[in-house]
Formats: sequence, C-alpha cells, structure tokens
Amino acid sequence: MRPPRARSLRTVGIAALSALTLGFTGLAIAPANAAATGYAALGDSYSSGVGSGSYISSSGDCEQSTLAYPYLWQQANHPGSFDFAACSGATTADVLSSQLSGLNASTGLVSISIGGNDAGFSSTMETCVLDGTSSCLSAVATAENFVNTQLGAKLSAVYSAIRADAPNAHVVVLDYPHLYQVPGDCLFGISNTSRNAINGAADALDTVINSAATTAGFSFADVRPAFNGHEICSDDAWLHSTTLPIDESYHPTSAGQADGYLPAFTSAAG
Repeated sequence: MRPPRARSLRTVGIAALSALTLGFTGLAIAPANAAATGYAALGDSYSSGVGSGSYISSSGDCEQSTLAYPYLWQQANHPGSFDFAACSGATTADVLSSQLSGLNASTGLVSISIGGNDAGFSSTMETCVLDGTSSCLSAVATAENFVNTQLGAKLSAVYSAIRADAPNAHVVVLDYPHLYQVPGDCLFGISNTSRNAINGAADALDTVINSAATTAGFSFADVRPAFNGHEICSDDAWLHSTTLPIDESYHPTSAGQADGYLPAFTSAAG
C-alpha cells in the first residue's frame, strides 16, 4: 500500500461560539456548509488516486487523479478552495512535513488516508507475491507488530497537527479495504492462507486508524463494507492485482474510487 462539512464563517460570533465549544468538548464541530469554505485532501496513494488513471500532469510523482474521490467530491460540491495535497507513497512524516501548508482557519473540511506506507505494506505485498506463503506470513506479522505498537502515536501526531492548523475543520479519516476475496476466482497467485493474512493485517491497520481518529474527535469512514464483493479475486474487482504500471498494483480502480471511497467519504462528511 503505497490505502470530511465546512461551517459558515459569516459572523465572528458563530466562530467564537464554536471555538468555545471545542474548548469544552475537545471534539470537532460538524460545519454547516462544506461548499462555503475550503476543502483539503491529504494522505497517500489511496487518496491521490493511484490506480484510477487520468493523472494530473502537474502533480508529478504524487500521481493525483481527476478520478480520485477528493477530486470527484470537489467537482460535485464546489468548495471555496481545494487543496489537493495527497501524494503517492506518503507516510505520516510526509504529511507533517509537506501536506499541511494549505490548512488554515478557513479550511472547513479535511480528508485523509495514511498509515499503510508507515507499516511497509508495499514491501509486504512484494514479499507475499515473490517469496511464498511462509515469507509472506512473516512479513505480515512484522507489519502488524508495527501497526499495533508504533503506528497509533504517529497517527495521533498527524491528527493533532491537522487540528492545530485547521481548527474549524470537519476531518474525515478513511481506512483501507480488504484486498482479497477468500475464497475467490483467482486460479493463480498467492495462497488463500496469505490472502487471509493480508486481509487480517488490513483489519489491524484499520482498527488502529479508527481508534486514533475517534480519540482525536474526527469522523471515521470505513470503506470495507463498500468493497465487500469487489476485492481482488471477485467477479467485479475494484482493486488492481499485480499490474503494469507496477505502482498501480493493489490500489483502487476508478470504480473503487467512485463507488467505494467517494460514497464513504460523502456520508462521513455530512
């Protein structure tokens, strides 16, 4: 794995009241009108749209797509501004160092998917595909150990920085789907044992993401239900298996973005 409503600022009184409420509750207030203020899309390749094609040439190696859920949402809702900062390969450290500059008090909505690259899921998938079941299970166990012992603190640091830089924003944190349908229609490739282990690692990752997002007072959007029946090895996959270009492997297709991620985000954004 390389994998938010704005409120009105019409009066100082409303902003002051919201800030006071935040001070007492520690939770984000759901904004009233996302289109009135700015929307910032942060995160990794699952948010930039790797795998969906139609890449924006100026985005370079970040591979931002006009078919990614953030771009589709902004086309439909016309926010006051759109900061598309999500980037292929991003880690929590990358978000902190290079994706927060567009956030400010006028940012009303933020989306983010992050954590998969910190856990090394790209290299884990490479091991599973090339080195067999035993090596795959070992690599998955290493990734899960990182997720369960270290990732939570890294996510909390990112979420705290987002809240500090965008104090008035409604923040939606999205997770990652199961990659495989097990059993499925794939006749070749990795074993069902490896596929089950990889799906289990996704569950572990999503559990930690959910916990950190909830603690931060952010909305959590679980995409797994939408992708159920559309995993690799299903009859209608919304995820690439091993493919060319290789960096699109194990990423959502354009259907996965439009029919999986976009509805989950839209619902959580309110």
